[in-house]
Amino acid sequence: MSCSPSTCSPVRTRNLNTWPCSRLDRFLCLKKIFKSRAIARYIANKYETQGTPLYGKSLKDKAKVEQWLEVESENYNPPISTVVAQLVFVPMRGGTPNMDIVNENLAKLEKVLDIYKEHLSKSEYLAGDFFSLADLSHLPYTHYFINIAKKGDVITSRKHVNECWHKTSSRHSWVKVVELASNT
Repeated sequence: MSCSPSTCSPVRTRNLNTWPCSRLDRFLCLKKIFKSRAIARYIANKYETQGTPLYGKSLKDKAKVEQWLEVESENYNPPISTVVAQLVFVPMRGGTPNMDIVNENLAKLEKVLDIYKEHLSKSEYLAGDFFSLADLSHLPYTHYFINIAKKGDVITSRKHVNECWHKTSSRHSWVKVVELASNT
């Protein structure tokens, strides 16, 4: 079932084809915006004056955030999501993880994290000295990677990456998301 003005409801969140648009913005429902990164960018821009400015305070900040969002999408997400899929989701479906795939993608992820380590030695967060949408976009898979796949040593062994992880994952809003997710 897809989301339409007559069927859109905040309680219809179990079906992946529906979006609880009446809670946030009917545009997300009516225009069928369904990609998570597009939704995140839209919400960050629409509500930029409320709460934490997720794109920073200047056009240069926004460019840095966009750059790190692309790095996450193209370089970080592919290996970390593959490892999580193999170590978490394959066993949930009764399968056996392919450790060759896991090890290959861990090696790729470690190379990416070495770049992050160097960058974060000079910057508190990815896009600068402010929490941004770029940091936020790393939270879901990193959470699964550390807490469920039990591969936290890959993060914690890199001092500045670990510090950034602790700052971002201890934010009240993320703690609340994790709490709500654990209750479903």
